[in-house]
Amino acid sequence: MNLTEVSKYISLILRHKPEVIGITLDEHGWADVTELIKGIEKDHKGFNMEILEEIVRTDNKQRYSFNEDKTKIRANQGHSINVDVELKESEPPKILYHGTGKKFVDSINKEGLTPKSRLYVHLSKDRETAINVGKRHGEPVIYMVDARQMINDGYKFYLSENGVWLTKEVPAKYLEVIEPWLVVCEDQAWCCPKCGKRPAVGVGYITDYKYCPYCGSPAEGLNHDIEEWRLRFDEMYIAYVREQRAKHKK
Repeated sequence: MNLTEVSKYISLILRHKPEVIGITLDEHGWADVTELIKGIEKDHKGFNMEILEEIVRTDNKQRYSFNEDKTKIRANQGHSINVDVELKESEPPKILYHGTGKKFVDSINKEGLTPKSRLYVHLSKDRETAINVGKRHGEPVIYMVDARQMINDGYKFYLSENGVWLTKEVPAKYLEVIEPWLVVCEDQAWCCPKCGKRPAVGVGYITDYKYCPYCGSPAEGLNHDIEEWRLRFDEMYIAYVREQRAKHKK
């Protein structure tokens, strides 16, 4: 039995079309586990609770959750059918990311991010996840989302059980594409967005810089952890892109 294929089938059932095996979801997206197993077993002989538990446990995106006694199961997010998975409103990081394909860029630049067939726009907390999402659509393009400004403007964000950030829409004005021509060093994460040069990097940590050693751009408040440097970089990047765009328009 191909567990990847079965997992995709479960995703179809729990997110989009429970009727394909003759079951229904309740208002919160829960399916009865016994009914789910029985329905899947018709097309995948030998499917049972042990296999279902393995799929849930090993899914690299943690797409599914059981209830406490494992009598019910649901998808954590990604639904196209109208269910309330009881998401709690949360405050996101200042910067979030969205990975897509190059073929969608013109549309996104005009319309922003919309949920299309889903209930929410899906956003990532880091670039690596966004890049992997983008690769599914061909040549990847990564957008940074100015989540801090969206919060200030009244938009709401939710965090799913498996760590995906969700919101109803992201208008184009809150998006900035990560454009390679603005950053000249090999690894964008470690370059100063002001001058494009790379500070020295230790194993897992930026060496003890409070300012870019080349152009003096500040990095106040950092303890030099890589993730904090990335966030600081991306905040500066958004400001720099907008500054350059304003200059080009003159």
